[in-house]
Amino acid sequence: MKSILFLLAAICVLPCLAAPFDQTLEAGGFSVHITSPNTPGKNAITLQPKGLKSVNDPVTLGVEELIASAFLEDADSDNSPELFLILTNPGSGSHGKVLAFSTNGKKALTPIVIDDPAPKHLEGYMGHDEFTVMENTLVRRFPIYKTGDTNASPTGGWRQFQYKLKPGEAAWHFRIDRIETF
Repeated sequence: MKSILFLLAAICVLPCLAAPFDQTLEAGGFSVHITSPNTPGKNAITLQPKGLKSVNDPVTLGVEELIASAFLEDADSDNSPELFLILTNPGSGSHGKVLAFSTNGKKALTPIVIDDPAPKHLEGYMGHDEFTVMENTLVRRFPIYKTGDTNASPTGGWRQFQYKLKPGEAAWHFRIDRIETF
């Protein structure tokens, strides 16, 4: 079932996010146990896959952000789920980031490269990102702040990036397919 509700990268305040993260996700015979101390500034994330045909070795990542949430979705309708980790920086802006991993036909867990937007498309950005996958599209959106707006009161509308999963030469890529401002 496709996610239709946006997952907020800023759901919890810092004390909630600073709690250790420990979650197991399952889909179609694949599971992954995700753990992290969620230590602000210097954090580690461990992914322990299970049910892959070739490689089920743990993957450990060093990140500065904290895990806000995680989910599995089949972003390219190949009956092999992708893993999404929603990360956020502590603080009032809660700048968001997503890390994505392909299960490569349920063989091995590998990172997916996510294209960065051009700087002009980040004008007015002050965090409060929301991420979801719907209709085979990774969606990132955030409120736009105008000069003089407070962190709690953006007045510039929203900007949304829609990414499509594409094979690359050495890795899978989420490429920006569409940008909307509303």
